[in-house]
Amino acid sequence: MKKPVKSDEVIFNFFKQICDEKNDQKCVELGNNWIRAMEKSLTSMETNLDENNKIKHKINIQSNRDHLESLKGKSSSEWREYATKCMIEILDNKV
Repeated sequence: MKKPVKSDEVIFNFFKQICDEKNDQKCVELGNNWIRAMEKSLTSMETNLDENNKIKHKINIQSNRDHLESLKGKSSSEWREYATKCMIEILDNKV
């Protein structure tokens, strides 16, 4: 029987990959891939919301977009630091 994949495990492993990447350029590429994937996910979620929920969640959606925008242009060391913080947060919130 297959064990279901938890999204926090996938995210944790992606951030671990960023931290473990020795090649600085590849590390930045992984970070930029993260931004693109999250932007795509936000757009998809927003598209699937009805008008009332779009209004209700407008501030949260924009906050997430702003956060992603702030990640653009990070160096490899900044990406590793960010990824480490995210991994710690995932572990701290694990039940």
